[in-house]
Amino acid sequence: IKDAPYSRRHIVSSWNVGELDNMALPPCHTLFQFHVRPTGHLDCQLYQRSADVFLGLPFNIASYALLTMLVARETGLAPGEFVWSGGDVHLYNNHVEQAREQLSREPREFPVMSISEGKSIFGEGDSGYCASDFTLSGYNPHPAISAPVAV
Repeated sequence: IKDAPYSRRHIVSSWNVGELDNMALPPCHTLFQFHVRPTGHLDCQLYQRSADVFLGLPFNIASYALLTMLVARETGLAPGEFVWSGGDVHLYNNHVEQAREQLSREPREFPVMSISEGKSIFGEGDSGYCASDFTLSGYNPHPAISAPVAV
């Protein structure tokens, strides 16, 4: 991204065919691609081959949004849009009532993520990120909704 920001080939694949038999579960978040806009924004698109809408997908979206922020910072760009697309998108039968409860709630204001300066995703020791380098301001969640993990 630093050397050829406008390349259409900023793609990372988790789908390693030669290793699939050695994995407990093939990667659900299969491929992501970065795109640099002329405005200096870094966009990220994630293709997810399988998505558990209630439990897994919110975590995947938050994770890749944060990754986009970190890579944008590392490359001197502004975080842009995060675009998600899915293949086998599903809601397990034992999550239906929990999903209904979640959908009945009024959305709240989005929080704001702040990240400490002077760190790097490639850093080690004091130059790398740790949990205390991230601050989520204005986070006002509804109470947790429990659901069993379905495999």
